[in-house]
Amino acid sequence: MHPSASFSAAIRVRIENHPGAFARVAAAIGETGGLLGSIDLVRVERSTKIRDVTVLADDERHLQAIVDAVHAVPGVEVVHVSDRTFLAHLGGKIEVRPRVPVKTRDDLSMAYTPGVARVSRAIADDPEKVWNLTIKRHTVAVVSDGTAVLGLGDIGPEAAMPVMEGKAVLFKEFGGVDAFPICLATKDADEIVRTVAAIAPAFGGINLEDISAPRCFEIERRLRETLDIPVFHDDQHGTAIVVLAALLNALRVVDKRIEDVRIVTTGCGAAGMAVTRALIAAGATYVVGCDEGGALYRGRTDLNDAKREYAEMTNPDNVRGTADELLAGADVFIGVSVPGAISVEGVRRMAERAIVFAMANPTPEVDPESIEGLAEVIATGRSDYPNQINNVLAFPGVFRGALDVRARTIDEAMEVAAARAIAATIPVEELSADYVIPSVFNRSVAPAVAAAVAEAAVETGVARRSLAVPEEVSV
Repeated sequence: MHPSASFSAAIRVRIENHPGAFARVAAAIGETGGLLGSIDLVRVERSTKIRDVTVLADDERHLQAIVDAVHAVPGVEVVHVSDRTFLAHLGGKIEVRPRVPVKTRDDLSMAYTPGVARVSRAIADDPEKVWNLTIKRHTVAVVSDGTAVLGLGDIGPEAAMPVMEGKAVLFKEFGGVDAFPICLATKDADEIVRTVAAIAPAFGGINLEDISAPRCFEIERRLRETLDIPVFHDDQHGTAIVVLAALLNALRVVDKRIEDVRIVTTGCGAAGMAVTRALIAAGATYVVGCDEGGALYRGRTDLNDAKREYAEMTNPDNVRGTADELLAGADVFIGVSVPGAISVEGVRRMAERAIVFAMANPTPEVDPESIEGLAEVIATGRSDYPNQINNVLAFPGVFRGALDVRARTIDEAMEVAAARAIAATIPVEELSADYVIPSVFNRSVAPAVAAAVAEAAVETGVARRSLAVPEEVSV
């Protein structure tokens, strides 16, 4: 484990005002393995000083151990402890702000009644004008039922809200897209489809998030059939785009072609299905997916509909066996499953210059440090290892591009274009085993993805407008 800001606190302490007093506090933090952050002087009293001390820990238990250690320092009073992550969520992380002033009667008469009636009439006469005259053109609904939230599972719609708010923050920060969390108090697929379809007129796109498999497949399919705006299940397609981007660059590093490599995957749910579809769309010819029962093959009797579909489009030789067994001679392993899905010995049997993407979070399918030297390129879903596979590289730019051309859907061509755009943000001469995917803070990624997605949407005919056409302003 590594100290992280996600487990950090500001500890307000009253310390005796004499040399060496704070050194004892710092020593207590260090001895418990905590990371000392900022130290701020709050005020000076007659014989004491009050300071805010920021500490970073590995997890909640470690954070409490640090606080207890500071409590135990002679001459130090812990005034209070503020969890910085909880502080960041007070009152929520997003808000709605007006884009026009309402300071005068004229302002009011244009923003609202009576002037707004003219705009409503114009849209009623020509519904396409909703794209120019409302927030629809830059707004996405982030929809969840709270059944598959991060690694927490089915925690309900209320508990899903902080995650969906966070998603909205990322949409705005990286893509300039206004997103709003819609957390639904139902798990019924029919009701979810009806509800999302009913609210769709207000949005330019729908981002489905943290809905458990296999319902997520049906919900996305039905909404795509019903709506004329993009419907994008990020757990599937966002993951697939970033995995493909990283793989394209990893293959350049090891000097192999996607058409030639043997790929073994673990995890055949929402993300696994989408990753595999993206690989095949990009030219992969040999993919074998495995679940806890081993390889998915045609004729296997315990598969649900989604896994039978997976087996039909993969495993060209209809091989059987465990993931570990099938790694023998494989060039690439991609895991979107569970810790321990493969072993070090399995990786050892892979082909030379192997690629391993072990993305179970927070504990990967195989310990990355234990396979150093066995696999040439290693990627995970964690920020404390090189090559983090993170969906934030994809969804802001994907939706930005789709909205810019008012796309009716997001198709495979747009997804592959997004992956290639992400990969291309790293110049070939800078690629290395530890650098096959750009940082999430690389500000060139989202614009590059948006441009590539918009172009692909125009080429495949799902765009309502071309970027070359100026915006219509007359009514």
